[in-house]
Amino acid sequence: MEYRNPVISGFHPDPSLCRVGDDYYLVTSSFEYYPGVPLFHSKDLVHWEQIGHCLTRQEQLDLSKAWSSGGIYAPTIRYHQGTFYMTTTNVSSGGNLIVSATDPRGEWSDPIWVDQPGIDPDLFFDEDGTVYYSTSWDGEGQGIYQSRIDLATGKRLSDIKLLWRGSGGQFPEAPHLYRIGDWYYLLIAEGGTEYGHMVTIARSERPDGPFESCPSNPILTHRSLRKPIHATGHADFVQTQDGEWWAVFLGIRPAGYPMRHHLGRETFLAPVAWTEDGWPIIGDNGTVDEVMPAGNLALQPLPAPAVRDHFEGEALTPSWVFLRTPVSENWSLTEQPSSLTLHGSPLTLNDAGALTFVGRRQQHFACSVSVQLNFSPQQDGEEAGLTVYMNERFHYEIALTRAGGESKVIFRRRVGSLWKVEQEAPWEAESIIFTIEADQEHYGFGFAADEQQEIRWLGQGECSLLATEVAGGFTGVMMAMYATGNGVQSQTPAHFDWFDYEVAE
Repeated sequence: MEYRNPVISGFHPDPSLCRVGDDYYLVTSSFEYYPGVPLFHSKDLVHWEQIGHCLTRQEQLDLSKAWSSGGIYAPTIRYHQGTFYMTTTNVSSGGNLIVSATDPRGEWSDPIWVDQPGIDPDLFFDEDGTVYYSTSWDGEGQGIYQSRIDLATGKRLSDIKLLWRGSGGQFPEAPHLYRIGDWYYLLIAEGGTEYGHMVTIARSERPDGPFESCPSNPILTHRSLRKPIHATGHADFVQTQDGEWWAVFLGIRPAGYPMRHHLGRETFLAPVAWTEDGWPIIGDNGTVDEVMPAGNLALQPLPAPAVRDHFEGEALTPSWVFLRTPVSENWSLTEQPSSLTLHGSPLTLNDAGALTFVGRRQQHFACSVSVQLNFSPQQDGEEAGLTVYMNERFHYEIALTRAGGESKVIFRRRVGSLWKVEQEAPWEAESIIFTIEADQEHYGFGFAADEQQEIRWLGQGECSLLATEVAGGFTGVMMAMYATGNGVQSQTPAHFDWFDYEVAE
């Protein structure tokens, strides 16, 4: 049996997981998107279903000051004595926090703020009941730092101690501490989340060190290799019911030359083998492939997700997110039945704020996205449509707007400081279908009056111009519905009757 990487595609970086009986739970970073910390469930480590988010309330998640690629960094999920714990960093507001739940599918607790600086926090529960908290920090230089904490209050019970500076790579981060046999193992990432990314490990007889570096470090890296997967790092270990060890980690799938990636950092899986000396090696001597042997994993494929969302439920499905904390008055599932209604705020896609935006991750190079929009802009500047969005400086959109007293369809690009409406066409009807078709190199933007009419294509945009290597940041491309008044609050609601996401590869 074999499986394919990535096991969670699209912008899902910094994975962390735990096992409870036959069930696996996994979380990833979410940055400026709300709700925060996507939460997944699996029975086999390969097929994952998103079951919600850990941070779903404003009491838990303040993104009001979150810059692009700010917000929520690198969570860790652990299970201890009947309770799930998730710790993460809100770099834009508050620092390190812990939330908990006895049922991960339900509501998670209000946050407990932890009295320790740094990012990428890790929780470790030792056998004597001591709780160790580790972060990546530069207090005495770059390294992994640790203290003992009171889990109920987040207060430190010890001084902050430097554990390990890593094996020599820049940005030692993403610590995870484990007790395996007679050793405490400290797993980290080095090299920065770039093409030199790697996973390294050290061990000690004590949870607080001193730690000795593995002589075979790095135990996972694709630096300087000719592979379809790059930037492998930021790993977490789990042991199956059968005693096998596996690792989840992030990686990217660049396209073209020079290499550029726009889907974001994704979640990959690989087996972990142990040497006679008690050191782990990930994958095939520290490398992984898109197709990997499944070992003893009993693969349990999930049903394919529905192509069309009719917005008929009382809440959005977990794949939908807002850009920063949403303004409740600017969106609704009940204002018009079986529709998502958006009210455009003064903010536009060029603003780093909580604009009216509901999106999902692009998870496949070749895919098609379509929406049916009912919208009759009454004032100049009112606009609603569909965007391919990396951040406020890099995005494409096709939209219905009003300018000079006339309604029109526009295709627009924003690439850095360059901003231009490339094409436009008059449009008088209230209903319109927008379509974006994607492959590895281009996005095509088109529209039609209904599903029976042939699509009229307005233009194309290069995927590479939305890539991280161009646009910067830690996220990936989003496909989103949006509305704006372009400087004023829009008075005309935009009703999206359905949204299709169809995989073409």
